[in-house]
Amino acid sequence: MNALENRRFILARRPHGTPTRDDFRLEKTPVPSAPEGGMVVRNRFVSLDPAQRGWMDDAPSYMPPIPLGDAVRATTVGVVHESRNPDFAAGDWVLGLNAIEDYSVVTPGGFTSKIDVSIVDSPSRYLSAVGAVGLTAYFGLTDAAAPRSGETLLVTGAAGAVGSMVGQIGKILGLRVIGIAGGAEKCRRLVEDYGFDVAIDYKSASGAKSVDALSAEIAAAAPQGVDILFENVGGDVMDAVLLNLALHARVVLCGLISEYNAPEKIGIRNLWQVIVKQATIKGFLIAGYVPRFAEGGAVVAQWIGEGRLRVDEDIQHGLDNAYDAFMRLFSGANTGKLVLAVD
Repeated sequence: MNALENRRFILARRPHGTPTRDDFRLEKTPVPSAPEGGMVVRNRFVSLDPAQRGWMDDAPSYMPPIPLGDAVRATTVGVVHESRNPDFAAGDWVLGLNAIEDYSVVTPGGFTSKIDVSIVDSPSRYLSAVGAVGLTAYFGLTDAAAPRSGETLLVTGAAGAVGSMVGQIGKILGLRVIGIAGGAEKCRRLVEDYGFDVAIDYKSASGAKSVDALSAEIAAAAPQGVDILFENVGGDVMDAVLLNLALHARVVLCGLISEYNAPEKIGIRNLWQVIVKQATIKGFLIAGYVPRFAEGGAVVAQWIGEGRLRVDEDIQHGLDNAYDAFMRLFSGANTGKLVLAVD
């Protein structure tokens, strides 16, 4: 690649349902210059997350839609290429909300912060274990769910980056942990690699199991009911769990990946169980915990250092591979936190 070239993964049109290649284009532009008070960051690792699919829609959300013709928004880890900001020098490693591109312009007042890559085995860890993913799992369970030792925790999307950490943290906190995932291999990993007590496969030989069939398996695994549901999936999977809530259960609503590519949203049919079981549902966004990142990061790093927490990364390579890498999120092909190594 020419050093003066900036490859950018552009949102060309808004996806309808599952994104296609035609919804994006790879654009090459000159490397930008740093604005007054800002800087240019050369991205080395890009986080690929289900939330990005929601940002592509022109719909109300916690962040504005990605404008058509702009590079797809993403959290990145990179190195300061040029700086006109006294707090950052060329060569500093930084974490920030930028885009899927080689070089990003960072203006004053953004989310970018310096990171110490000497304390991790790879800078990509700031996109997984000690970044937003790891801290979503940590604060989503320890704070939002208010767990008590001995309770039953059920995690949907359990083999994913957040779900696998939630389950492991649950075990550290003395919970009984059930995970729901798709396929025998993912279920094996839940038990053997991540220490879940029970893994339930939502798939059958002929496709996804019915709500009734899945509910029956959950009932067998949690005869006293589910005290905490950490929800990442939605749709039929969530409906099946709602039928098995314990009295005064807590539901942490972290994601609804089954809905993101659905042109017509399915919704939840068994919400009435929240009334029956006097349960609570709490919507969770990690953005509300930014002031506590250092606190949570220190605990997560300690658990990893003690060998109590395993964090897998699925690193795909090459910005030219951005579309195929992104779509791994929705095919279930990713095995851990999905990261794109730009180079």
